[in-house]
Amino acid sequence: MSDVIGLPALEARLARDLDLIGFYRPEWVRPRSHEGETVLDVAVIGGGQCGLSAAFGLRREGISNVVVFDENEAGYEGPWETYARMVTLRTPKHLNPIDFGVPSLTYRAWWEAQHGAAGWDAVDKIARGDWMAYLRWYRRVLDLPIENGTKLTRIEPLPALGLHRLHFEGRAPELARKVVLATGIQGGGEWHTPAMVRDNLPKHLWAHTSEPIDFTKLHGKRIGVLGGGASAFDNANYALTQGVAAAEVFMRRKELPRVNPIRFMERVGFTARYPALDDTTKYAAMDAFLGHNQPPTNDTFERAAAWPGFALHLGAPWLDVAEHEGIVRVTSPHGHHDYDFVVISTGLLSDPGLRPELCDVADQIARWGERVTPAGKRNALIDAHPYLGDAFEFLPREGIEGTGLHGLFAFNYSALVSLGLSASALSGLHNALPRLVKGVADQLFLDDRAALVADFLAYDEHEFLGQWPREAVA
Repeated sequence: MSDVIGLPALEARLARDLDLIGFYRPEWVRPRSHEGETVLDVAVIGGGQCGLSAAFGLRREGISNVVVFDENEAGYEGPWETYARMVTLRTPKHLNPIDFGVPSLTYRAWWEAQHGAAGWDAVDKIARGDWMAYLRWYRRVLDLPIENGTKLTRIEPLPALGLHRLHFEGRAPELARKVVLATGIQGGGEWHTPAMVRDNLPKHLWAHTSEPIDFTKLHGKRIGVLGGGASAFDNANYALTQGVAAAEVFMRRKELPRVNPIRFMERVGFTARYPALDDTTKYAAMDAFLGHNQPPTNDTFERAAAWPGFALHLGAPWLDVAEHEGIVRVTSPHGHHDYDFVVISTGLLSDPGLRPELCDVADQIARWGERVTPAGKRNALIDAHPYLGDAFEFLPREGIEGTGLHGLFAFNYSALVSLGLSASALSGLHNALPRLVKGVADQLFLDDRAALVADFLAYDEHEFLGQWPREAVA
């Protein structure tokens, strides 16, 4: 007898589960307006896995005046169908990052409803396309409020009103009390491109891995890939599947990275308990974490290495890059290498000063470099990260009032140093979401505490209607 129940049956079970646990709480946040304009309680920027789950978590807390804004078209939020090119997720399949403990909302339940328990047992890692299909289902079945094609350009603080005016490309602004920046791995800064590439090559000869790349137009061509992390191998393998003749990866290291510290963090509670560490210990832990390039998964490496056009250059930093007779000439310690196109996989920088939407407040935001003195040497990558509060909220620099920061939450990868693997990292979302949701709800409550407490003290609604002595019955 088949145990494949189908998605309609799962969705009916999900509705029942949510009802059984009383997931949808009464709304309690007081409606706000300003000069006739409705004010959102929370604007979530980014409709990927973090934005979707944040909106759902807020609804559980009785906060439903929420809209999620995403710059991409519907179904293409996040990296999974845009620039991510891995075959499978790197995260173990058993993690349940965005289900809030509701069994029928898990990826496994979604998968088994369509493929059965044996189908789940056969899965090694979750396929990238399947994860995106699950997120589309998650959005649909929970009826989450998302506006697509809406790119945020500027957050204008209105501290006297306790609001933020959000400016978007090509549409009217919105007012919001709280803003959650669920903007993914690049949302706290920018992807890093070495100046020698950016300054020396015309743009048609190179791309960063975070960009759309039409590899089919490079069919039969040779490409060079700079970077030794997992993304470099993902892109090399993907390019070769699209008919690129050769994909050669260059690494500064003399040996392949082998240690993935995330696996340790997942096993011993490090992910959940990291925020409890003192700042000096956090600094040391993140210095070690950033010292490891995340290695490719074994299957990705074997898949890439099996191609006849694949090559790996170890101990081969790029010393110079230049256009040479219409192609790219790369100089490494091993000599000259000529390519038709080069792909840059050199990671990212987390610094709120790099985000155009934060131009009005970036100078007010505290950084790790000014708040914490490490036991050892300083790490410039760590120092540029924002120094966040316990609920992902931006904090002001010493000596700055920072009222314009109140209500802004960095639920993106720039939270790494302050709160560990959390926002935008599937390994940490399970622990990060309750922390964010509680922090946003607490702020909304405390901002209105005077009125709420006054109403409580004046509350006089009679619930008990009994009489004593009892009236005589005729």
